Amino acid sequence: MEIVEPRQLQRPCVVHEGNCITLQFEDGEIQSRMLASDPSFLVISYTQAMTAFTLFHATPQSVIMIGLGGGSLAKWCYAELHSTDITVVEINPMVIALREAFSIPEDNHRFRVICGDGADYVRHLADSPDVLLVDGFDRHGQPAQLSSQAFYDDCCRFLSRNGLLVVNLCGPEDQQALERIRQTFEDRLLIVVPEDGENKIVFAWKGKQRWIDEGDSESIKRSLAGFMLVPFSIAEYGQAAAAK
Repeated sequence: MEIVEPRQLQRPCVVHEGNCITLQFEDGEIQSRMLASDPSFLVISYTQAMTAFTLFHATPQSVIMIGLGGGSLAKWCYAELHSTDITVVEINPMVIALREAFSIPEDNHRFRVICGDGADYVRHLADSPDVLLVDGFDRHGQPAQLSSQAFYDDCCRFLSRNGLLVVNLCGPEDQQALERIRQTFEDRLLIVVPEDGENKIVFAWKGKQRWIDEGDSESIKRSLAGFMLVPFSIAEYGQAAAAK
């Protein structure tokens, strides 16, 4: 079993610059950005890419997110998916304490923020969400407990029968994480790369995904284009489609 040492939690701060409000750590590393005039708008391109999970699950019964940050994805899901139950797991209580500054909804019957370790959450709970979004970072990058083989195996078990895992990768360990996801999900992957940054968005589905298996890269790109306001590329997509 992999032994993962937890990192010390960092104190975030809020920076106001005109219409933009950013969440960042003390070293200036930006974690999230919001428009004060439109709190639910997805400013950063990788968050736009992650919402493309609705191509696979247009109306998921449940979405679970690991990592709150400034709540960009959480607010988008709350505003757009009116019948979806949404749970956000955030390890840092100092981040959760800033939810009002980022217009994150209060807990209610279909939305809640839980303070806890995302890896522990997927390991122990019996919920089976349709979509699991992983966007957990601190100032050092993605914590090891959110990119281990055991974690991805737990994610796969945790998901519903045709559930979808969406992971934001951005760092020197990306390739190792990709290989682990590939092993767990048996090559059922779609990797989208926004061209204005270093992020890679990995979609990995638990069951058969006909939309990918019967597609080709150009038709997939046209479908994704509706979710992206910046140029992007597809680094790789499902093995069955790629073999055609």
